[in-house]
Amino acid sequence: MTDTIPIIVLGFLLGMRHATDPDHVIAVTTIVSRQASAWRAALIGTLWGIGHTVTIALVGGAIILFGLVIPPRVGLAMEFSVALMLILLGILTLTGTMQRVTGMLASWSGPAGIHSHPHTHDDYVHTHTHAHGPEAHGHPEDTTPLSRLDRLLGGLGLYQAIRPLVVGLVHGLAGSAAVALLVLATIRDPWWAIGYLLLFGVGTIAGMMLITAAIGVPFAYTARRSVTIHRYLGLASGLLSLGFGLFLAFQIGLVDGLFTSHPRWTPE
Repeated sequence: MTDTIPIIVLGFLLGMRHATDPDHVIAVTTIVSRQASAWRAALIGTLWGIGHTVTIALVGGAIILFGLVIPPRVGLAMEFSVALMLILLGILTLTGTMQRVTGMLASWSGPAGIHSHPHTHDDYVHTHTHAHGPEAHGHPEDTTPLSRLDRLLGGLGLYQAIRPLVVGLVHGLAGSAAVALLVLATIRDPWWAIGYLLLFGVGTIAGMMLITAAIGVPFAYTARRSVTIHRYLGLASGLLSLGFGLFLAFQIGLVDGLFTSHPRWTPE
C-alpha cells in the first residue's frame, strides 16, 4: 500500500501535464477567445476539466473494474470525435454562430403591455402573466433558478458553461482507455486504480484552470484595449482549431484506418 501512494500522488501531476495536450489547449482556446475576463476563462477551464474527469472516471473505471476491452475501431471512433469537435468549434468561432445563438437565447423578450408569454431572465425562460415595467413584474429578476445558477457560474451564463463541459466530456472519452490501461499496468488493486483516476482528474482540472487563465489574459486585455486585435485573436484560434481538427480527422480516418478495413489503434 505504501508503494502505491506515491504513484497515486503522481497521478495528480500527470493530470496537470495531460491538460497541456495540444488538442485540449486548442479546444479551450476557441472557447475562451470571446471572453473578456481571465477569471471567466479559468472557470471555462474548470468546467472542461470537470467534464473530462467525469468521462475518464466512468469509462476508465469500467475498463479497470470490469475488464472492458475496447475494439480498435471503437477506440479510433472515440478519438475521431475529438477531431469533429475541434472542427465544429473552429467553424462556430469563425462564423460567430455560438455567440449569436447565446445572445438570442439570453435577450429574447416580447412586446410591452400586460400579457402572458414565454420570456427570459438571462438564460432562464418561463411563462407567466406580467408587464414589462419594473413595478408590474411578477417577481424579482434575481430570484429565477437560472439567474441564481448564472451567479454561481460567475456570470458566465448557462449556455456558455455547457459548451466547455461537453467538450471536456468528449476529450475524456478519447483519452479514458489510455489512462486506464496505464493505471492497470502499474496498480493492480482496482480501488487504488480508481483513486488514481480521480486524482488524475483533479490534476487535469487544476492544470486546465491555470492554462485557460493564462490564455484568457491576452483575450481579456485586447477586449478592453483593441477590439480589432481581439477579433483577430479569435479568428486565429478558430482557424487553428479547424486546421488541427481536419489534420486529426485525416490521421485517424485514413492513416490509422478508421474508415478502412484494417484499423490500427494503440491508446496513447
